[in-house]
Amino acid sequence: MDDPITSPSGSDETDLSALSHALGEAASGAHGRNGAGGGAGGAGPAGGGPLDAHGDSEQILGAVTVDRDLRIISANLDAPCFDGLTALPGEPFAALLPHADVPAVTHRMRRVLETGVPHVARVQRLPKADKSDLVVSLSILPSAPPEDGLTISFIDMARRLHLYAAATSIGTTLDVGETARALAASLLPWGDVAAVSLDYDVWTGEHIEDRARLRRAALAPDRAWPEGFLTTGRNLPEEAAVFLGRTRRHDRYGAFVLPDREAIEKALGNDPRLIRALVPDDGPLTVACVPLVVEDAAGDDEGPIVLGVAEVWRRPGGPQGPFGEDLIDIKELVVKTAKHVDNARRHQREHTQVLALQRRLLPPLPSGTIEVAHAYEPTTPDSAGVGGDWVSSFPLAGGGTALVVGDVVGHGLGAAASMGQLSMEARAHLSAGLPPDQVLARLDETVALLDESETGFAAGYSALNSTCCVVCYDPVDHLCTMCNAGNLPPILVHPDGRAELVAPPAHSGLGTTFATREPFTVHEFTAEPGSLLALYTDGLVEDPSRTIDEGIGALMRAVARIAPGDNLTEAVRHAVAELTPERPLLRDDVTLMVARMHGRPEHDAATLAVPSADFGAVSRARDLTVRRLSEWGLVDRVHEASLVVSELVTNALRHGGPDVTLRLIRTDTRRVVCEVRDHGNGRPWLHRVDPLGEGGRGLLLVHKLSTRWGVRWGAEGAKTTWAEIAA
Repeated sequence: MDDPITSPSGSDETDLSALSHALGEAASGAHGRNGAGGGAGGAGPAGGGPLDAHGDSEQILGAVTVDRDLRIISANLDAPCFDGLTALPGEPFAALLPHADVPAVTHRMRRVLETGVPHVARVQRLPKADKSDLVVSLSILPSAPPEDGLTISFIDMARRLHLYAAATSIGTTLDVGETARALAASLLPWGDVAAVSLDYDVWTGEHIEDRARLRRAALAPDRAWPEGFLTTGRNLPEEAAVFLGRTRRHDRYGAFVLPDREAIEKALGNDPRLIRALVPDDGPLTVACVPLVVEDAAGDDEGPIVLGVAEVWRRPGGPQGPFGEDLIDIKELVVKTAKHVDNARRHQREHTQVLALQRRLLPPLPSGTIEVAHAYEPTTPDSAGVGGDWVSSFPLAGGGTALVVGDVVGHGLGAAASMGQLSMEARAHLSAGLPPDQVLARLDETVALLDESETGFAAGYSALNSTCCVVCYDPVDHLCTMCNAGNLPPILVHPDGRAELVAPPAHSGLGTTFATREPFTVHEFTAEPGSLLALYTDGLVEDPSRTIDEGIGALMRAVARIAPGDNLTEAVRHAVAELTPERPLLRDDVTLMVARMHGRPEHDAATLAVPSADFGAVSRARDLTVRRLSEWGLVDRVHEASLVVSELVTNALRHGGPDVTLRLIRTDTRRVVCEVRDHGNGRPWLHRVDPLGEGGRGLLLVHKLSTRWGVRWGAEGAKTTWAEIAA
């Protein structure tokens, strides 16, 4: 069995001889309950006194001397921690060891006898009668002359082992709260109560101000606290600043101890409100306060930064006694933790900035004729909480809605920036009236441009093969117009609960058409009122434990279970949780958007087909407008609307070709949209009118009378000129 810790063989012989002599005295000077005498001159707790063997002062708890047969000659194991251990003269030393460790320790002891080279600092378990283990640092040294044998010392390892375990358990996460809770739990062995309070700005990642603004971050143990005591999540009063060690003294922040309740109450100005809020008990107490301090890394020479303070409370009659050398250990642990808290603070600042960018780039989802909810879970932990997935939903002219989901290759800030550019560009093109296939064609060009040698691959990031799916929903005709670039097919759940994939001909991802040069395919389908449409990214359905088809099937079943009366937001979250159970580390971003189609009532829309070159139909269009607006309670806008309809229908008959259709849509109680659809190739555009000219004023009149207007392009060369009039 290899030794976990060994010392170099070239130790100073004079120091080791002195140490061996002292250990020999410790072993032979007392034989208390372990049957080895009762003197007071040892170096253990009975004779008491630290010995410095390697530049680090440690308390020797006990010592045992053995002869060359490795049998015990004498022992001093009177320290309380040795209760349950028996070391009787004449017994083999191996009786003190776990059975599995006997060969290795015996081998080391014989080597020390043969070579005279000591074996120092082996971490060793000693089994006690109550089945527990005492962990010590065991050193084997040749006995000092004239003795001929070995001296084995036991040095307290519990404190150092706890420090090591605490230091390694803290900082495993970049979450501020988790780091604070880990520190409080690690400080608890030094007291009865441990508390950690952090500056407000640590939580937001902002620059730490000089004034004290603290919030309780963690408390240990988990118990019921007295009424009025400040618990986790509550803000500390500003008067607590001095008490909590936040004062600066000659550019140094020092730990301090308030030894009794009188000193504590005096430090709090004998203010009952502060005492009740900050002191965790009514009895006698002592407290050590250690600030969490880091050096300023911004290069502005502002000196140390105080992130917060840790408190360790003790009852004077407890087993720890008054604070002494253990305050050094507490400070050591708090100093190490302060660096982890600062790392979490900086991560929180970056996360907040990027998340604000992402929220700014993803506009709010609409409601009305369609109800939309989405869930997004980024890859963790290296993506700062953001990634390349994106969803967007926004209103279109005439009360329609655009639904867009995309997946930009990669994670983190680079992917988020590309995602923002593509999502904003998609919204701009759709709002300008371009059909989904033309929108994806332009996004395709954008991705290719992003990956030119000077801006893409040279920067170590490529957005090639990103995916995007666009669906435009018309609530009057209940028609969805879809175009898909490499994304997985949407799921349509009919009102009767039947689920199906909407899978038009497949197309490659964005930025790859230079190889295929295939046009994007437009697919139309009907979504009746009460239908559900689910758009998602591959991270939701891909998993090593199943095929992607199985994942899509599971998603179809989860979406199909959403009932008409269910809260859509909660249902979407539940579906994501069902498909990604207990995944501590997502391999890809997870995105799901579900839309519940309500449609528009029939009485909120009116349609009139206008025969080709029938200019007499213009008057019928005006009559329909007057009649419907009167029915809708928009009498005060009848004049403006009838003029707008007259101009739009007339222009369509003159320039738009056959199959002209007028559609009036009431989008809400004070707003109406007038749409005229034709198949003309020309695009209406607004220009300055010659005051002496005879024409060209129709579109200018539409511009003046409407709230907004525009042109929307459809399939097979159709275009729709629309104008919105608000009361």
